[in-house]
Amino acid sequence: MTSPSRKHAGPGAASDQSTVAEPTFAERARTLTYLGRIGSLSTISRKQPGFPFGSVMPYGLDERGRPIFLISTMAMHTQNLQADVRASLLVTEDDAGGDPLGTSRVTLLGNVLPLPAFEVAEARKLYLASYADSKYWVDFEDFSFYRMDVVDIYYVGGFGVMGWVPASEYDRSQPDPLADSVAEIIQHMNTDHKDALVLLAREFARIESQEATMITIDRLGFHARLKTQGGMRGARIAFLREVSNPAEARMVLVEMVQQARSGPSE
Repeated sequence: MTSPSRKHAGPGAASDQSTVAEPTFAERARTLTYLGRIGSLSTISRKQPGFPFGSVMPYGLDERGRPIFLISTMAMHTQNLQADVRASLLVTEDDAGGDPLGTSRVTLLGNVLPLPAFEVAEARKLYLASYADSKYWVDFEDFSFYRMDVVDIYYVGGFGVMGWVPASEYDRSQPDPLADSVAEIIQHMNTDHKDALVLLAREFARIESQEATMITIDRLGFHARLKTQGGMRGARIAFLREVSNPAEARMVLVEMVQQARSGPSE
């Protein structure tokens, strides 16, 4: 008997958890590039025409989320770009030992060109703020600033979560306001408030669990991994209101725990 076909992507099975608000793919892509700052730049090989050539590439970001590179004419990727400006930049989520295919990643596709002379000073300041050691070679004659003008984006948020993001949406988006504090918040909640996370899952996701672990958090809510009698489950839990900084996130989480401890909501 032939078994039914299976796909790792797509809408998946119906869930008893209603749709919960979360950032758009454009916002998540913008947050990831903001946090990453080192990616894999693929240029088109001059030596082997048509083949991609990969390079480890530090980058800065301008106010529109466009990557800025400081590269030498001696580097093969620079020589490739001088022949063909088309390239892609892959940025992956920093992972502490989990399944790399379950982590977020984003690929920016665009044209990489030298910065106009009148924009170099600002780019230099921006880049040095992220990579202080580059002050030792930033003024070498063979080094120049290049920028990727993004034409398309492909975002993958883990298994079954993926899609194209129009460059215009990416351009208008901003990094999540909790981005710089995500690791600290998650560590605090998972270390000091594991019982509270079980309560939040019961009250706001309607899922009974023996153990709950926060895995991501953003301005609209958080994702948790739940250990239930039926096995491991994931849940998205929305905040009572949108937050704009870590202090507000803490305040909302405290309110939600208090509400969960007071009894079932109507």
